Amino acid sequence: MAPQAEPRVALVTGASQGLGRALAERLAVDGWTLVVDARHADRLERAAAELSARTRVVAIAGDVADADHRDDLVEAVRREGRLDLLVNNASTLGASPLPALATIDADVLRRIYDVNVFAPIALAQPLLELLERSTGTVVNVTSDAGVEAYPGWGGYGSSKAALEHASAVLALEHPTVRVLVVDPGDMRTEMHQDAFPGEDISDRPLPDVVVPALLALVESDEPSGRYRVPELVR
Repeated sequence: MAPQAEPRVALVTGASQGLGRALAERLAVDGWTLVVDARHADRLERAAAELSARTRVVAIAGDVADADHRDDLVEAVRREGRLDLLVNNASTLGASPLPALATIDADVLRRIYDVNVFAPIALAQPLLELLERSTGTVVNVTSDAGVEAYPGWGGYGSSKAALEHASAVLALEHPTVRVLVVDPGDMRTEMHQDAFPGEDISDRPLPDVVVPALLALVESDEPSGRYRVPELVR
């Protein structure tokens, strides 16, 4: 009997809800070992319990902007001995309703950049060796606000623009690692509702709708670059 292939390992941040949760569920179905995190321990515990029914799950609650928490995630991945996929999904709007750039508090802006820019870069840095060993993939979740200017989106949008540029540089510096900048489009999530408080967003698709196309992109041989998931949905 031929030996079974070693399960692939994915680290998914912000995996207790929204896109991160939906993606983690699909990866679990496909047999990936998961290392997942989220800020709210109770939500992460519920998600991990459901995911564990399908695959091995290591769940670590914490804030990706916290260096000690990132160290815990890196150590958990290293204990698995490999990393095939890093999904930097955790993100923050900073404030709701969204303030104008001229009035945004400096501490709020700093927090946005800590979560949306510095954390993904800092998390990827110590994991690049494992990703190179497996010819792995980094998925950095972005937004159309990273390329289009919208009133009120100056903090969040500029942070995603910075993440996109950093991703392009990372792809050039580490050509054996695929770096996918993925814009999932508008979705019916808690974060999107926070961006539009009081508005009806029921016409937006649930994350489950876009995840198959996102996972197909991950499993494909498409090169590093920026991709809009709505354009990939068939």
